[in-house]
Amino acid sequence: MNEPKPAAPVMGGGGFLRIRLDLAYDGGPFSGWAVQPGRRTVQGTLEEALAMLIRRPIRVTVAGRTDAGVHARGQVVHLNLSAEEWLGLNRGVELDPAVALLRRLRGALSRGLGDLTGAIEVHKVSIAPEGFDARFSALWRRYSYRIADGPARWDPLGRTSTLWHRETLDVGLLNEGASQLLGLQDFRSYCKPREGATTIRELQRFEFSRGSDGVIVATVQADAFCHNMVRSLVGSALFVGEGVESPGWLLDRLLARQRDAKSVLAAPHPLVLEEVDYPSDVGLLARAELTRALRQEQAG
Repeated sequence: MNEPKPAAPVMGGGGFLRIRLDLAYDGGPFSGWAVQPGRRTVQGTLEEALAMLIRRPIRVTVAGRTDAGVHARGQVVHLNLSAEEWLGLNRGVELDPAVALLRRLRGALSRGLGDLTGAIEVHKVSIAPEGFDARFSALWRRYSYRIADGPARWDPLGRTSTLWHRETLDVGLLNEGASQLLGLQDFRSYCKPREGATTIRELQRFEFSRGSDGVIVATVQADAFCHNMVRSLVGSALFVGEGVESPGWLLDRLLARQRDAKSVLAAPHPLVLEEVDYPSDVGLLARAELTRALRQEQAG
């Protein structure tokens, strides 16, 4: 079977090609996404593998940074390569550079991870459309969070990706409380604010459903998330699901715009970044510019 011939690269700003990677990872063995000195992180591992292939330091931009222990099925990053670097990936063989990079990157990750081989999997490599920015072009990010409420639902085979919660939860109460937080809001009460960053976000979905296996799955979707926002939302909602607090308590906390003794973070290991959505190719640059402007305005 003949491999597809490489497409002629289209140069972006600064004489570089913007490359998109779609990847998934098990966050358990990592100290989060972002590079940290002396710690194994997803970004650090990925950039080390890329640097080994490209033979220079490579910096990637991610759609959504994840905390230590948090997983991803639908993470997106971008990086910039010169045309020479891109076309040189196939080592002179008539092979699409995207296919070449995918194969070689999988091999480099396997060597770099050793016993953790498979913890990071790159599923797709492509030349990004003009104006694409993995972070700022995104329309929304969607996370899931699995909860097994009650020991009868605790499955040892799923313990690394499911919260084992001792008390039974009322899905109706969870949804009644969660629905009151939707829309464009200041989520300061549900975030760890970063200096110079805004806590204003548009929460588009926050809902709970019980599957056929009895496990509750929370779906949380927003234009973007501030630090620890999803885990804080789920952790607070558990008080409502148990009946300890009323559904309106979640909104009261939101309006208070402050953190207190009940600002509890749900455990990280059941949290999964499921999907990042982008506009059509023609809307990528406009979306990125709008998002940057909004973030700067809100932070100011």
